[in-house]
Amino acid sequence: MRQNLLVLFAAGLLFWSGLAAHLPTLPLYIQEAGANQQMVGIVMGAFAIGLLASRQWLAKLADSRGRKLVLLIGMAAVTLAPLGYLMTQDLRLLIVIRAIHGISIAAFALAYSALVVDFAPPEHRGELIGYMSLVNPTGLALGPAIGGFVQEWFGFEPMFLAAAGMGVVGLLCTAQVRESSVIQRGTAQVNSQFWSLLLDPRIRIPALILLLIGLTFGTLSTFVPLYIQSEGIDLNAGLFYTAAAAASFAIRLVAGPASDRHGRGLFISISLVFYTLSMLLLWQAQSAATFLLAGAIEGAGSGTLIPMMAALMADRSQPHERGRTFGICMVGFDVGIALAGPMLGAFATQLGYRGMFGICVGLGLAAILVFLTQSSKSLACSWRYALGRGRDLYAVSLPQKT
Repeated sequence: MRQNLLVLFAAGLLFWSGLAAHLPTLPLYIQEAGANQQMVGIVMGAFAIGLLASRQWLAKLADSRGRKLVLLIGMAAVTLAPLGYLMTQDLRLLIVIRAIHGISIAAFALAYSALVVDFAPPEHRGELIGYMSLVNPTGLALGPAIGGFVQEWFGFEPMFLAAAGMGVVGLLCTAQVRESSVIQRGTAQVNSQFWSLLLDPRIRIPALILLLIGLTFGTLSTFVPLYIQSEGIDLNAGLFYTAAAAASFAIRLVAGPASDRHGRGLFISISLVFYTLSMLLLWQAQSAATFLLAGAIEGAGSGTLIPMMAALMADRSQPHERGRTFGICMVGFDVGIALAGPMLGAFATQLGYRGMFGICVGLGLAAILVFLTQSSKSLACSWRYALGRGRDLYAVSLPQKT
């Protein structure tokens, strides 16, 4: 199993590096193609259209046909999309390519998380998820730094080719991954409804939290490079994402194992505070140091929130439904990212980038309030669970915390 996890880890590292290689430069590329602030947001936000459109199909496919097939679909999308960007600057085509690119995360992240949980003993689930999720911050540290410097030194074309090259190597690694024998497949079970799961109380509130944070994350990933440029700050935008990734890496080393002992709720609450503080700093940012600090704090938030949500959904689901519960919960994040570009981009045209991040502070505060009051079966239970003083009443497969 150890060798298989190492191969899976390598594939994940190449996936996230290739996905993030053009993160700091793609908004600039779109802007050079003639897009205004709102149009940049629309093109970038189209990424989530692919996410949303493919979630249901990919989630069912992961439960019925296995995780590896879905991994391969995700890696293929992350390989081909940069070549699409390279071939055109037509904004309509860029929207289509960006939507196809969104399939990559819908497929790879879902199947990767499900595979890790399949291998993890319940009592060490948070720990293994935390360690295996290190591919995300590591890739998000390497990818933007590599992409940013390649673009600065050589131009957009070599940067897109480098991103596609990472995907090709990732496909070779993914082909070597073997699935866990614990996957339970049953056509009757897998064909159960997908969207109705959003009404399930064990999933509804986590999905709402991810919607609110998805709005802030989508705003950050789309507009930070343009915000830095508009303020005249002497800072490579890729370093903002590198700072975020470094903090995300560090916090995953401790948050996962600690959540197995103290519960997921406390760490989800901490992550939401981190996100809100990061948006507050961006709202007031006037120097490179403030941008980098905001990036680091946001990285700590995302490095805690996403693994904790994956562990929470694993705690609340059976093996045969993990693909669907992960997929439907992450729909909230997808919708947030989809809406962030066009919706917050419209605010940016009226309020400027600074005012836009002020709105994101309010979104973070709303997420904290919702989780503190709605995360469990009653207000009192929610409060205790969110502060790490009560067990998860919806958990079905993890030994209950007493």
